[in-house]
Amino acid sequence: MASAQVINVTLPAVPQEWTAEKDFKALGSLSSTTQRNLEPVGPYFLAHARRKRHQRTFSEDERIQAQQTVKKTEEDDDGEISEAEDPIMLSRDAKDWKGQDHYAVLGLSKYRWRATPEQIKRAHRKKVLRHHPDKKAALGDRDENDNFFKCIQKATEQLLDPVKRRQFDSVDEAADVEPPSKKEVAKGDFFKLWVPVFESEARFSKKHPVPSLGNENSTKAEVDEFYNFWYNFDSWRTFEYLDEDVPDDNENRDQKRHIEKKNANARRKRKAEDTARLRKIIDDCMAQDQRIKKFRQEARAGKDKRRLEKEAEAKRLAEEKEKARLEEEQRKKEAEEAAKAERERNKKAKEAAKNAAKKNKRVLKASVKDVNYFAESGDASAQQVDSVLGDVELVISKIDSDELAALTERLNTAGKDAAGVKSVYVAEVKRLVEAGTVKEGEAKFFI
Repeated sequence: MASAQVINVTLPAVPQEWTAEKDFKALGSLSSTTQRNLEPVGPYFLAHARRKRHQRTFSEDERIQAQQTVKKTEEDDDGEISEAEDPIMLSRDAKDWKGQDHYAVLGLSKYRWRATPEQIKRAHRKKVLRHHPDKKAALGDRDENDNFFKCIQKATEQLLDPVKRRQFDSVDEAADVEPPSKKEVAKGDFFKLWVPVFESEARFSKKHPVPSLGNENSTKAEVDEFYNFWYNFDSWRTFEYLDEDVPDDNENRDQKRHIEKKNANARRKRKAEDTARLRKIIDDCMAQDQRIKKFRQEARAGKDKRRLEKEAEAKRLAEEKEKARLEEEQRKKEAEEAAKAERERNKKAKEAAKNAAKKNKRVLKASVKDVNYFAESGDASAQQVDSVLGDVELVISKIDSDELAALTERLNTAGKDAAGVKSVYVAEVKRLVEAGTVKEGEAKFFI
């Protein structure tokens, strides 16, 4: 235990003007003494107690503590990387390294493409501690076969190189998740069964983030975004890992070009097959997705609603058009009937006026006949009759029906008075002459 060290500290000097009588002021009083038990604590005391208990020196205790720390580290690694080693895998030929599962060799099967470089390094350290030839010899194992150790080294080399690891991940079928069948989806949870499939396929995507499958409450826009992304999926998968080895012999260049061309064709074929495989997965998922059916039903219902509304609107417009047509026809019919009635009335009025005109003309001719054509005695001569009737015909031809009726009324008033009848005609001829209808001297008798 370390010894106590005395440190000399010089107190500050008291000012010269300070005096205990006038400057000292007691702020409190000292309590009485109390006896207490003190217990040592802390990591250093615990280490001291451990050494005393086990009678260890400093170096012995540090060595044992280091061994326990290493053991605890290995146990922690076992908790994270605890896969049982397959006997077939242990007997694998190191030359066949391309056919081995690098993740399984390092005990990282459950992590695979998700394994971090730190996990790969820890797994490599654990495997080396267990399978290194020197370690096996120290444990008394005389087996000089170091193939599995070489497999460990090759797996570590492959997985710690980003380019080589991506080539292996491109063909790692053990990381694939098989899509569920229709029966499995019918009995189980659609989202729980399909989400792992797309999470596995998403490892090949060039674009991130990758849209999630969502849930039953996802909107149509979210579902459309998900399927559009996968139907236009941009994959970095290239399948170089499966290429046939190209010989390094420079003398056989034709053989080298042939193998390179063969590898390129094989990659394109595998790429096309993988694209078709992924497209079938998306088609199957979409066919089983009840949200798509729901959206289609909603769209169909909306389409039917719009169709019914359109048909109703078209029907309404047709009815309005038909109503307007019927009203127009009724209006035309009524107008035609009114015009026909008017024509009938006009026809009757014309016929009545014509008949009245004929009657009035007979009255005019009879008026001069009743007064014996104005002969003073005896029968009127033929010349006088012609002269009187000529003037009556002249008057009749120059007046309209109303004037004819008025003239007839005046003649009826005059009766058979020859002087009165003549004065009526004379006055009418004078009016016609003044109106310019009859020329001066055209009338021979009534002047």
